[in-house]
Amino acid sequence: MRPLVSLPRFYPILDAACFPSTELLLRAAAELQQAGVQLIQYRNKKGTARLILEDASKLKALLGGDVRLIMNDRADLCLAANFDGVHVGQEDLSPEGARRVIGPNLWLGVSTHNPQQLRGADASPADYVAIGPVFATSSKERPDPVIGLEGVRQARQLTRKPLVAIGGITRGNALEVIGAGADAVAVISDLLPDPGKSAEEFLRILG
Repeated sequence: MRPLVSLPRFYPILDAACFPSTELLLRAAAELQQAGVQLIQYRNKKGTARLILEDASKLKALLGGDVRLIMNDRADLCLAANFDGVHVGQEDLSPEGARRVIGPNLWLGVSTHNPQQLRGADASPADYVAIGPVFATSSKERPDPVIGLEGVRQARQLTRKPLVAIGGITRGNALEVIGAGADAVAVISDLLPDPGKSAEEFLRILG
C-alpha cells in the first residue's frame, strides 16, 4: 500500500489556452512561485507533443525543484520533461497504464465526475483523486454535470485518498469547498488576469 501523499490546499493549473504565448505562461508560473505556490499542473489540450514538451521543459528549468510539477494527460511527456507526476482524465491512459509508464515514485492523479468513477479511482494506483466540476466552469468545452458541494461531501465519504475539487472554484467559494471535505482546490480561470495576486489571495484565504 502506497503512503498517502500530502497535497497543498491550493492547486493552480496553468492551461496553455489561457496564455497567448509561452512567455506569458512562464511569467505566470514565476508569479505563482513567488507567491509561495508548491504545486502546479501544466495543461495543454491542443498543442503538439513537441510544443508541450518544449513548454514543459522551460517550466522545469524555470521552477527547478521549488515547485512540484504535474503534467496533464501525457505520462510519456511527464517523464521526458522530468516532471514530478501526471494527471489523467477518464478518456486518457488508465491509472494502471499511467503508473506503468511513470513508475512507482512519481505522483499520479485521476479526474472523476461521479461516484462510480471515484470508486474506480480509489481502487486504482492513483495517489490522489479529483472530483468535479463542483460549479459551472468555462475551462472545458464539454463539461460534465455540476456536482455542487454535496457532490464533494459524497466524494469525501468514498475515498481516503487526498481529494482535489475542481470546476468553477474562485476566491469567493474556495473555503466552502474545503469545508465540504476537499483537501485541495484546483483553480484555472480565477488565476487570471493577475496570477501572482490571485495566488497570494488564495493562499491567504485557505490558510
